[in-house]
Amino acid sequence: MTEVSTSRRTLLTASAATAAGLTLGACGSEDKSDTATERKPGEKITLMFWTWVPGIEKAVALWNKKNPDVQVKVEKVSPTNSAQYAKMHAALKAGNPPDLAQVEYQNIAEFLLDKGLLNLADHGAAEYRSKFVGWQWEQVVYDGGVYAIPQASGPMGMFYRHDLFRKWDIEPPATWDDYETAAKQIRKSGAYIGTFPASSGGWIASVAWQAGAQWFRTEGEKWIVGIDGEATRKVLTFWEGLVRGKLVKTIPVTQSAWYADIQSGDIVNWIGAQWGDALIKGNAPDTAGKWRAAPMPQWERGADASSNWGGSTTAVFTGAEHPKDAVDFAVWLNTDPESIDLLIKGGYGWPAAKQGFQGSSLDEASEFFDGQRYNEVFAASDKAVDTSWKWGPTTVPMFQHLTDELTEAMNGNASFTDAIGKVQKLVMDDMKEKGLKVEAA
Repeated sequence: MTEVSTSRRTLLTASAATAAGLTLGACGSEDKSDTATERKPGEKITLMFWTWVPGIEKAVALWNKKNPDVQVKVEKVSPTNSAQYAKMHAALKAGNPPDLAQVEYQNIAEFLLDKGLLNLADHGAAEYRSKFVGWQWEQVVYDGGVYAIPQASGPMGMFYRHDLFRKWDIEPPATWDDYETAAKQIRKSGAYIGTFPASSGGWIASVAWQAGAQWFRTEGEKWIVGIDGEATRKVLTFWEGLVRGKLVKTIPVTQSAWYADIQSGDIVNWIGAQWGDALIKGNAPDTAGKWRAAPMPQWERGADASSNWGGSTTAVFTGAEHPKDAVDFAVWLNTDPESIDLLIKGGYGWPAAKQGFQGSSLDEASEFFDGQRYNEVFAASDKAVDTSWKWGPTTVPMFQHLTDELTEAMNGNASFTDAIGKVQKLVMDDMKEKGLKVEAA
């Protein structure tokens, strides 16, 4: 790869009127790469692609078979996203990043601050907007620029043990008040409705998102931080009541103790993202046929609010020599039906393509989920995601602050609302250290 020229590093600001409504202050990514060249007819090139997605090699192999002149080499430099991000930032500083890389929605602004992502609108990406779910496309748009191609998301829903709910004569809770009532009934039966995972910043953000929280927005070049807002306080007050009342556990999700509890029936409900189906199937195989899915409980009966947990994109790094070819690959990877089927089999999440669900292997009844076409729940959820949610530029430390402060609060040293107030202050301090203009909502 050609070293990134500092002459390309210019201001990227976004007005509040833009689709993404984000401002990166004094940091950003240049619209064009001065190393970009157009591939000549018949010229053979190889694009380097860093990703941690399981099974993605099969989709890439299909592309390589169909496109002999533009080969893509997959490199999994780290087994996890967080470790790979560290290597991405190091590669950017060294001037030798890959052409393409997996970047989660919540981390795009972070890479823009590092001046790492190419504006793909200059290379034909904007014309593909109609192929993707609207709210996911908006997650990659900054000041009219397009800084990644959406791949997958995690629309939220509720997995529950249908057999035990039926045995205990409990309906899937339609509201959060119903959820608390069900939690009390389930405790009387010796089990728990769920857990409050203080160590999962993405989950905490998702339940706040559903309640209408807006953790970040902008006014001109100023970031407005509303983590400690009314909606988030309402959510945390609710969950603190469940925790203090010993109606839920406080163990982390997707770890061994939690897997043991969903296998044994000690935990019978999970407010989780669509990709959680594979975790339940893989770690609680003896519960096959006993689970079903339902929408997230609502704060107001009859409402239809949802949110997202997770999801990622295929981004092109600044310095890529053949960005148009990189865009062509990224769009194909995330919209071609054959590619999507291969990605789904690998377990990559909910497709960002508008036509990704209908007719795919997701659009089928499942024996594990009691014969239910359970993904219809998540298809509806994906359409109900609040589009006003925006991520800030310091997601990794923000998640750590959430874990630290809420864990401290659970130990009885503060209230959950006190904890979120501390989180907001810490996040604002982090942003100020990066030279950003910041103000509390």
